[in-house]
Amino acid sequence: MIQEQYMDFAAYLEHGIQAIENTGITILECRDRYVKIKLPLFGNTNHLGMMYGGSLCILGEVSGGAISGVSFGVTDYVPIIKEIKVRFTRPAVSDVVLEASLSEDTVKECLGKIAEKGKADFALTLELRDVADAVVARVDGLYQVRPLPPGMPNPVVGFAAKLKG
Repeated sequence: MIQEQYMDFAAYLEHGIQAIENTGITILECRDRYVKIKLPLFGNTNHLGMMYGGSLCILGEVSGGAISGVSFGVTDYVPIIKEIKVRFTRPAVSDVVLEASLSEDTVKECLGKIAEKGKADFALTLELRDVADAVVARVDGLYQVRPLPPGMPNPVVGFAAKLKG
């Protein structure tokens, strides 16, 4: 379920950045401090018919932006990726799902660092799972959140309406 306040955000995650849209990801759940994202096998296969490693990497990368939006808000802050490490554990031959969350304490700590230093880093360790719930990859990501730069238009606000219009 996607909470009402995150409808524009979920639409932006799926369609706002062409490279991500090309993967066909679907936001399955989007609520305070939690996201669940599906990457379809269709359109993301390699020469052997299994999930392309680059697509799995995109799924791990987008999770930092997704969790940032539902943890820090989609109007005042912007996320960036600083580092990502992907360990492939077995071939993915089905759709893949990723779940990400941040604790209230982590969010509060980051907001304190943003107030003090103008930015804050947070780390995620994620498991990407196939439809049989087997781990196909593990992602360690280091992400950063900072205030939206003055004068920069927020790409998320009203995005769902722009898609329809």
